[in-house]
Amino acid sequence: MASIGKEEEKPKLSPEMKSPVEAEMVIGSTISPTPSWFTPKRLLVIFCVINLLNYLDRGAIASNGVNGRRATCTNGTCKPSIGIQGDFKLSNFEDGVLSSAFMVGLLVASPIFASLTKSVNPFRLIGVGLSVWTLATLCCGFSFNFWSISVCRMLVGVGEASFISLAAPFIDDVAPASQKTAWLAIFYMCIPSGFAVGYVYGGFVGSHFGWRYAFWVESVLMLPFVIFGYTVKPLHLKGFAPAELKMMLASETVASEVQGTEAAGNSMSLRALFRNSSSHEASKSRAASRKSNQLLIFLEDMKVLLLNKVYVINVLGYIAYNFVIGAYSYWGPKAGYNIYNMTNADMIFGGITIVCGILGTLAGGFLLDFLTNTLSNAFKLLAMTTFIGATFCFGAFLFKSIYGFLALFAVGEILVFATQGPVNYVCLRSVEPSLRPLSMAISTVAIHVFGDVPSSPIVGVVQDHINNWRTTALLLTAVFFPAAAFWFIGIFLRSEDKFNEDSENVVFAGEPSNTPLLREKPRETEIAVTVAEAVSKAKSPEG
Repeated sequence: MASIGKEEEKPKLSPEMKSPVEAEMVIGSTISPTPSWFTPKRLLVIFCVINLLNYLDRGAIASNGVNGRRATCTNGTCKPSIGIQGDFKLSNFEDGVLSSAFMVGLLVASPIFASLTKSVNPFRLIGVGLSVWTLATLCCGFSFNFWSISVCRMLVGVGEASFISLAAPFIDDVAPASQKTAWLAIFYMCIPSGFAVGYVYGGFVGSHFGWRYAFWVESVLMLPFVIFGYTVKPLHLKGFAPAELKMMLASETVASEVQGTEAAGNSMSLRALFRNSSSHEASKSRAASRKSNQLLIFLEDMKVLLLNKVYVINVLGYIAYNFVIGAYSYWGPKAGYNIYNMTNADMIFGGITIVCGILGTLAGGFLLDFLTNTLSNAFKLLAMTTFIGATFCFGAFLFKSIYGFLALFAVGEILVFATQGPVNYVCLRSVEPSLRPLSMAISTVAIHVFGDVPSSPIVGVVQDHINNWRTTALLLTAVFFPAAAFWFIGIFLRSEDKFNEDSENVVFAGEPSNTPLLREKPRETEIAVTVAEAVSKAKSPEG
């Protein structure tokens, strides 16, 4: 595996070490950052490009050039079949299942990848996920019927799951303290922009070369990042101590003696210290074996998340918010066509969503940083922008004029999209660092399972019963207000930013890493504490 940067000489325990705290400091200093080509901004750019490719794929498969249509004949005029739907002769139901297949893979794999961070280096997991994504998109181009492409789309969701769960915590680690939310906003801005590029890309490639080439090109574009994820030294995610610390402690030898008492011959090397603590380690072997059970770890972590009131109230608001956004994206053009007789409703709603999504997402992130990025301020911003944005969107559907509708709806969309940075900031900062991957994964699962996935069919049922698109749109928009209410409640909860909270059980994950991204010394790891206790015992009269 390629090494980036020259390793610094690892410090050793000194005979003059006066206390266990000094032992801890020495151990912590052994994993200080070494020079590398990595910089926070470069990492942000890399992750943004990967995120853009992920959502480009989602936009491409929904585009007319890739998705296509079945052959139709109307009044003697026949249109040939094109795209996936035309080649495989899919019904509208089967065509819709393709997006659901992707979501199944994403929702099932997200918590699995998050749980694996306890035993596998998180950066390596991103590489694994990207390799699955690359192979799956390649196979999409070779699919031969409905079932084959459905399985491939499910695997695309599996591949994307690792990146969705782990990218945001890495960005949270490396972003400047005063720009945390802005960096998250830049990252999440790639969602609407990726969709937009995907529509154009899928339409162009599909119409000129065929829909299969769209998937093959995506696979080629992602390949460099797969190689990148496997070949560079894995990065250290806060809350997960690199395994090199344990390896160093097991192999390091102290040349000089550690004076335990005034009596001579009471010396020991670091290897001896580690060996003397083995009896203490052995007494915890059963606890260690319990931690090796991934299911038990997952359940324990889930319990912590569900008992975290700040996290839960934030996700509840996010679910209600995503319920509306998901239905807007599916039914918005049809509602606009029926209410305002828009002949080009797809382009109008798509354009508004893309422009307002980018502007709103960036504005929300930068505004929270300007106000000082605290959890309390995040909830204030979430409640305020969602409430005001919902009011504008609600008023837009009351307008009889299409121009009044477009003006108010655009302002409302900018305001509601301003939540993207703050809501994910709360997900990351309301939990301990080692729980951030799982918090992002469970948030993703929740907002889809209870949000945008059921919202479209529910809105369809409501419209079937009342048969009035304006009323249906108003009822849907009203769900924004419960989202604002949940986030308003969050303002009054006792919220504590746990990003710098000392963890008693820092997790050793994966292989050695000599390029930690955090510019700080992890002070309390299980092995460091063990060695410190051994030193203390050696210095005591009983030792």
